[in-house]
Amino acid sequence: MNAIQIMGLTKEYGNRRVVDRLELSIPAGELFALLGVNGAGKSTTIKMLSCLTVPTEGDAQLMGHSVRAKSHQAKEILAVSPQETAVAPGLTVAENLELMAGIYGCSKERVTQVMEQLGLTQWAKQRAKTLSGGWQRRLSIAMALVSQPEVLFLDEPTLGLDVLARRELWGVIRGLKGYTTIILTTHYLEEAESLADRIGVMNAGRLRAVGTAQELKALAGCESFEDAFVALAGEEAAS
Repeated sequence: MNAIQIMGLTKEYGNRRVVDRLELSIPAGELFALLGVNGAGKSTTIKMLSCLTVPTEGDAQLMGHSVRAKSHQAKEILAVSPQETAVAPGLTVAENLELMAGIYGCSKERVTQVMEQLGLTQWAKQRAKTLSGGWQRRLSIAMALVSQPEVLFLDEPTLGLDVLARRELWGVIRGLKGYTTIILTTHYLEEAESLADRIGVMNAGRLRAVGTAQELKALAGCESFEDAFVALAGEEAAS
């Protein structure tokens, strides 16, 4: 079953087409990485899929629910962990999670489950502002998971973290695979290569290639994934 089905998804701002007739299927439980240089259309695509902006044309379905529908059923089954660490610094780890649980009508047992799942139990009574950047990012992801979303968007989850913190968070993200369908955006190519089941490369609003890291390297005729990305996402691909 496909968790996400994208059909001709298009977004225009004035005379400028930012996302151009996107077509894509993402199976349930897959971790899909969406890559592209700045201005490629990634952020606009994610905004449409997460119901933050309405497509100009086309549609996308999340677990069968249209992102254009006024019933907002698609919105109810997704969660977003934004690029900016979205935690209340003056609250403890547990209080941050309990706040989200209250918003979504989840039980305290769910808070306990999420803390255990992401290794946050030891920090339950510590204020979020005292955590390191890596642990704050982990808490931000935990807050997105409280509602048990069927689709989770991770926007630059390790941005600004040091190498060790980034690798630790990779382990957390790997642990989520299979529990929920994940769309990951990142500028760290090794992150996408390490974590994603499949990768999509965008350029000038269009999806230029989709496949595993190995498939994309073969498609571009390159030994390294970085070289393959440059070949697929660079100016040459747009012509």
